[in-house]
Amino acid sequence: MSQSKTPNYLSCYSPQVQHQAKALLDDNKSGAWLLRRYPSVHELSSEKALYQYAQQIKNQFMRSSSPISKVVYDDKIHIINNALGLHTFVSRVQGSKLKAKNEVRISSLFRKVPEPFLRMILVHELAHLREKSHDKAFYKLCCYMEPDYHQLEFELRLYLCHRDRYGDLWGA
Repeated sequence: MSQSKTPNYLSCYSPQVQHQAKALLDDNKSGAWLLRRYPSVHELSSEKALYQYAQQIKNQFMRSSSPISKVVYDDKIHIINNALGLHTFVSRVQGSKLKAKNEVRISSLFRKVPEPFLRMILVHELAHLREKSHDKAFYKLCCYMEPDYHQLEFELRLYLCHRDRYGDLWGA
């Protein structure tokens, strides 16, 4: 990524915020700033632990929503879909019935990041159980489940810019 170009991850923010983030990146201060805020990574590296963590969040905030049948790390998600996570709704015919299953796939690059970043991604994908589009109700639900949702999203986007330019911070 060229240092003069505004990173794609930050294009949804105001020019002032983009300028500040770009200055942090250009001066190579973003890594130190992020490491001060988040010195360690989560320990949910197995898919079983990831599923249990997602289920815990869902049960705390969305008990009456459809169940999730699978939560996995996916190596191809970031490359193919240009996404950080995906919520998929799979319908299968089982005998004379139609069975529906909700699956959450999280990009494998989140195996080695701070827990708040992983939580923000999971909250985002779980919110899709109730709200399919990225509208006001969707973001209200995200903020209900994670009050710092927008700040965490920004910091995650800053990390992704840093990662593209300088490499991983936490060994992802």
